[in-house]
Amino acid sequence: MAEPLPPTRPRFPGSGLAKGLAVTLRTMTKKTVTEQYPDVQPDLPPRTRGVIGLFEENCTVCMLCARECPDWCIYIDSHKETVPPAAPGGRERSRNVLDRFAIDFSLCMYCGICIEVCPFDALFWSPEFEYAETDIHELTHERDKLREWMWTVPAPPALDPAAEEPKEIAAARKTAEKLAAQAAPQEGES
Repeated sequence: MAEPLPPTRPRFPGSGLAKGLAVTLRTMTKKTVTEQYPDVQPDLPPRTRGVIGLFEENCTVCMLCARECPDWCIYIDSHKETVPPAAPGGRERSRNVLDRFAIDFSLCMYCGICIEVCPFDALFWSPEFEYAETDIHELTHERDKLREWMWTVPAPPALDPAAEEPKEIAAARKTAEKLAAQAAPQEGES
């Protein structure tokens, strides 16, 4: 047997209309605020996702960003170069050199996976959002344009002074203090 429905409040004829009119009157009495966008730039939140900036010096052409991109909108071309040995008697090394790095923003869904997976901090979010084009083919931006946007990337926020010290720094400090304590008695003996 089905359970009885809970009791409902009695509805008065026209109560829905009265509620709707109340919302309308409340909205009409509020002061409107119009953004003067082209003339006045908006204040953007600190973590705004605009476009992706490339810090080319950090890119090692590992291709992680291109492989992890769900839209396949990152295009990377490179070649290998031989680097002479750093010390006499050493062996030559080979390294990848970046030839082309392009992002097709007509395909990009701004998920940020490429920025998260980059192990060398070569990609960053820039708050720039004014890059509209009249032709969709012009939304593929090459590395020179991506490098320009790098200079608009805001500085990272300052660390919280009340935060706990990172364990790596604490371990390094403890080791340095231990070495300094060992070195102090040796200096006193000599």
